[in-house]
Amino acid sequence: MEACLDEELPPTTELEEGLRNGVYLAKLGNFFAPHTVSLKKIYDREQTRYKATGLHFRHTDNVIQWLNAMTEKGLPKIFYPETTDIYDRKNMPRCIYCIHALRSRTCMEKLISQKYGIQMPAFSKIGGILANELSVDEAALHAAVIAINEAIDQGVPEGTMAAMQNPNTMLVNLDNDTAQSYHDMLYQAKGQKVANSRKRLVENADAELDVYDELLTQAEIQGNVNKVNLSNALRAAEQALLSGDEDRLHETLKAMGIQNLQPQNKGWYLKQLLADRENKEQAVERINAAIRAGVPEKTVEELMSPDAQLPQVYPVAADLYQRELHSLQQQSPEGMLSHPELLVAVEMLSSVVLMNAAMDVGDRAALWKQLSSPVTGLGNVEDEYAQRYMDELMRLRAAAEEGINYLTWNDIQACIDQVNQTVQEEHERVVAIGQINEALDGGNASSTLAALLHPSAKLSDAIQAINEAVDSGEASQTLATLRRPGTGLYGVTAECAQTYQSNLTNIKEEKKKEGDNGSECVKHWVKGGHNYYYNTKTGEGTWAEPEDFVQNNTLLNKEEIQSVVSGVTTAYNREQLWLANESLITKLQARCRGYVVRKAHKDRLDFLKSQDPSVTCIQRKNFNDRKQYLKDHSDEAVKIQSMVRMHQARKKYKDRLKYFKDHINDVVKIQAFIRANKARDDYKTLINAADPPMGVVRKFVHLLDHSDQDFQEELDLMRLREEVVTNIRSNQQLENDLNLMDIKIGLLVKNKITLQEVTNPTYLAKLIFQMPQNKSTKFMDSVIFTLYNYASNQREEYLLLKLFKTALQEEIKSKVDQIQEIVTGNPTVIKMVVSFNRGARGQNALRQILAPAVKDIMDDKTLNIKTDPVDIYKSWVNQMETQSGEASKLPYEVTPEQAMAHEEVRTRLEASIKNMKAVTDKFLSAIVVSVDKIPYGMRFISKVLKDTLHEKFPDATEDELLKLVGNLLYYRYMNPAIVAPDAFDIIELSAGGQLTTDQRRNLGSIAKLLQHAASNKMFLGDNAHLNPINEYLSNSHQKFRRFILAACDVPSLEEKFNVDQYSDLVTLQKPVIYISIGEVINTHTLLLDHQDAIAPEHNDPIHELLEDLGDVPTFDVHGEANAEVDAKTLLLNTKRLIVDVIRFQPGDTLTEILESSASPEQELEYQRAMQRRAIRDAKTPEKMKQSKPVVDDSLTLQGKKDKIRSNLQRLSELGRVQPENRYQDLINDIAKDIRNQRRYRQRRKAELVKLQQTNTALNSKTKFFNVQIDYYNQYIRTCMDNLATKGKNQATTRGKKSKQVSMKYTAARLHEKGVLIDIEDLQTNQFKNVIFEISPSETVGVFDVKAKLMGVHLETLQLQYQDLLQMQYEGVAVMKLFDRATINVNLLIFLLNKKFYGK
Repeated sequence: MEACLDEELPPTTELEEGLRNGVYLAKLGNFFAPHTVSLKKIYDREQTRYKATGLHFRHTDNVIQWLNAMTEKGLPKIFYPETTDIYDRKNMPRCIYCIHALRSRTCMEKLISQKYGIQMPAFSKIGGILANELSVDEAALHAAVIAINEAIDQGVPEGTMAAMQNPNTMLVNLDNDTAQSYHDMLYQAKGQKVANSRKRLVENADAELDVYDELLTQAEIQGNVNKVNLSNALRAAEQALLSGDEDRLHETLKAMGIQNLQPQNKGWYLKQLLADRENKEQAVERINAAIRAGVPEKTVEELMSPDAQLPQVYPVAADLYQRELHSLQQQSPEGMLSHPELLVAVEMLSSVVLMNAAMDVGDRAALWKQLSSPVTGLGNVEDEYAQRYMDELMRLRAAAEEGINYLTWNDIQACIDQVNQTVQEEHERVVAIGQINEALDGGNASSTLAALLHPSAKLSDAIQAINEAVDSGEASQTLATLRRPGTGLYGVTAECAQTYQSNLTNIKEEKKKEGDNGSECVKHWVKGGHNYYYNTKTGEGTWAEPEDFVQNNTLLNKEEIQSVVSGVTTAYNREQLWLANESLITKLQARCRGYVVRKAHKDRLDFLKSQDPSVTCIQRKNFNDRKQYLKDHSDEAVKIQSMVRMHQARKKYKDRLKYFKDHINDVVKIQAFIRANKARDDYKTLINAADPPMGVVRKFVHLLDHSDQDFQEELDLMRLREEVVTNIRSNQQLENDLNLMDIKIGLLVKNKITLQEVTNPTYLAKLIFQMPQNKSTKFMDSVIFTLYNYASNQREEYLLLKLFKTALQEEIKSKVDQIQEIVTGNPTVIKMVVSFNRGARGQNALRQILAPAVKDIMDDKTLNIKTDPVDIYKSWVNQMETQSGEASKLPYEVTPEQAMAHEEVRTRLEASIKNMKAVTDKFLSAIVVSVDKIPYGMRFISKVLKDTLHEKFPDATEDELLKLVGNLLYYRYMNPAIVAPDAFDIIELSAGGQLTTDQRRNLGSIAKLLQHAASNKMFLGDNAHLNPINEYLSNSHQKFRRFILAACDVPSLEEKFNVDQYSDLVTLQKPVIYISIGEVINTHTLLLDHQDAIAPEHNDPIHELLEDLGDVPTFDVHGEANAEVDAKTLLLNTKRLIVDVIRFQPGDTLTEILESSASPEQELEYQRAMQRRAIRDAKTPEKMKQSKPVVDDSLTLQGKKDKIRSNLQRLSELGRVQPENRYQDLINDIAKDIRNQRRYRQRRKAELVKLQQTNTALNSKTKFFNVQIDYYNQYIRTCMDNLATKGKNQATTRGKKSKQVSMKYTAARLHEKGVLIDIEDLQTNQFKNVIFEISPSETVGVFDVKAKLMGVHLETLQLQYQDLLQMQYEGVAVMKLFDRATINVNLLIFLLNKKFYGK
């Protein structure tokens, strides 16, 4: 700027402030646009006012002048700042950037002009030179691009390639061998761009011109280069496929820019592409075969095959595809269409279908979209003629003859050409008429004549061209000349071209026979009554008759040509009309012939009537004689006639009967087929129709009746439900008993009672692991499961799972603050779900999933998985000492690091890891393929858990959510069954059987590895020696991840159980639960204790319910039903009444049936049906009967109709039915009941099978529990007997008499030992007067305790040794004896052990 202004600018830090007054900017504008900005017009040019008083509003004039100068210079307005950006400093950086852009513009313009002598382009044309601020020589780039364009014009491919290889062009991916292709592509692209530019110039003569309007830019050149490269690469890939060269194919695919190519997969790429190619070729062959077969539907089916890889096909236009493709196939030299040909043809035909559809609905936007689309392949489509195209096409579509469903592509192209020609003629005619008017205004006769003779005026004659075409003998050329607009002919039809040619040739031949008069002039009459004279030799025409004019007699004139055209076209149209209406013509001919025959018959009849006397006279004598003969033999005649008729009727009947007997199977099939079709159609109507007709509903209303099989299945269902619930309760009690025995045995061991005399110690250790550890109380679980009948049917399972879902969502919402708390917090609902699904219902699933893999572990006696280096080391040392018989010199106690230092330990650890991964793979494979075997309840709760956690913690990743779901599915549900398969009935063991220590360790190691894989937890730190497993864990985690995602993909509860609002309407028996009074009372107590937490809102209905129940739970089932229940009951009763009525009295609508009276036959049929119902009800078991009759069957049919009308009136008042639609809603409800009855029967059958399987499994488990209990009882008795025996033996050994087994202690002595703490109402100094005598009773484990005060016997009680152990286990420190003495439980057990069991 300083160089341009020739003055010093303010420092950089003050420049922005100095530019605000616009003086420097205006001076800069004067520098490069002095004609626009004058120095005299610059306000405050010396800045004296600015320095004195600051900015003035007139300073903005300077900024405006600068902007005007930039406009003059041609700088794009995208760079312009606003006046306020400078004056108010709102955006000074934009001002600086504008100055920079101006500098680039000015400097580059001068540089290019001086250095290269070429025109400066508009901004952003050279790939955004200025806007993108490329750090290149922009002028050199511009010059190089122009050089390429010049080389393209010269037509030398080598020169074009040399220009493209100039580094300044910045072109990439050039290939010297493809120079010709580059040149051809660029030449074509440039020609198209030039044509478009000139077309725009014609449309807008005032448009700003730019050098790049007709030159290819760098980006356009590079784009065309890329197209050529891609085409070459595709050809190379095709050759590589044909040659089977996978390396070459891989390189070609890489050159095409295809991503994610893997070298190791190149063989698979080749196979897959070859397979795709083969499939496409086969699809093309099938398409050609279908086209030859001529079945449009088959052709469309093959075109739509995915293997064909063709564009979208519309089946509704099957005939169009068949017709057009068949025509193309016949035109093909090979007799078949290739895939590229099919691709183009199908694209064009589909566009034609869309255009026809748009024309049918009048959618002009869609029609123009297809017309202008390059896919359609239409030529010469001009945007400015769009409206005329669409008008003409819609006119043709509307005028199409009946039976022509679509305008073809040729029809559309012909229409476009016709419109273009018409418009062109109009333009030319306007120009010609304008010239004529100008000549007339000028008053120059010669100019006027020249204008009139101008070809554009369409006044010249084209008849000579027609004559020449006829002489050539080419029908196509003749047709083309006939169709020229200048001929003025009408009615020319392309299909008649050959006929035109032959007829015109014949006429010319006839003329030539007369001889040639040698005249060169012909006369034609034109509209307006004038003659036009045309010289065939000179090609000149005139309106004035030449001197010595003689009409040429060998050339065809316009009238003769028009006559031929009209005659041929009329004949052709007539022929087409006959063909199109052949059936109508046949009918017309038949009627004409019928008329002729009838007329002849009438004429003959009239003649006979006119000659009646003569005829009668002739016939009378013979007639009378014959009549008399028949009268004389009338009996014989009648007999003969009757026998003949009988014979004919019998023969006809026998023939028909024989035919039916010969085809009896066919007759039965036909009848069955017709009945089945009719029933199927009616049932589809019942299922799918929004308003099924009354007649259809009446046909299927019998399905609502309950057959004997229904009642029997309901009885079986109820019995099995009771048995299942009873068995579940019994098994739970047995399991509790086993747990109690487990505790007792555990307490005996904990109390360190020696049992060497009874059994082997290792056998006891196996027995301890026979059952799982005792769990916490299951009261809440049992109550909830009881309320839902242990989900013994689909309805109750649906309700229970819905409860679980709601409870889990509530627990997560209210209690889970951190996402990991779902694992660490052990939610109650999760425990209940796992317990429920691992019980009787899910046990079979776990057995199916895990049993085979567990059995393999059990059967492999050689498998020994150890992953602790210290354990491996000790095992190795023990083995060496056993084999050698000498003590090992290695230390026995070592650290893991010291153990791993030994090669043998590392070898054994590696083998153990290998074995562990192999067997773990079996478990993992069994788990990941078992998604469908997992109980629906577990999968559904997993989905609920995932969705609820995602809702509460939206920022949590999917991996985090899947780990938590995996914790539920694997760790909680499956892992315990792997660790202890005997406790979960995964395997069957005999009573007393037990897993070995090695087997448990193997299963534990597998479970641990699976848990790490499920949670994606690596072995680090102390487990660093297991690092080789980490890669295996990562791969296994991905399998677990897919397994968990699949497990969570389950249908909703409503969809799974098919539950809706009508589900309970068709059940025979209301739902029943089996719950004890104690559970009811305990449940009531829990509700009272926690009602504030359950229902924090005071207006919650449960508070009112609990207030009504009071302290003692009562169940009032006879309360008044509310209005809603009344309405539903009334609606149900009304539907039952309607069902009874419509099955006996037909009608189209319910209103019609109710308004018409029943016939006596209908009443009688109805009464018989009611009697049968009464008999059936009498046989129905009491538990299956309805608690209250729904309708009164003693009513007559008319009585029920009256009842229906009364009920409908009440329901209408309640708003439950609509009389306006003739109560169609009720008929729709009955149709729904029929559909739901079928679904209920299906569910009932499935439930029966399910309950039978469950009951069998429960009985098997009961049997197992009983065997276990017997074994445990025997075991405990043996233990207690041996304890007592050992105590006696030790007493004898010490020299005491065996009879003296009782022990006496004073209270003071027991107080000293700490056994006695205190005695109520007795001082410590009086304890010496109290004596306690403890003696074993006849029952093992039971002691008699007697209390005496000063020698007087007070009381005796029995003390259970097992009860003491139970209290010790439960943490009870003290107990009461005789309700007065406080005893220390632990010390009392110690005393009994020492005195009676020798401890």
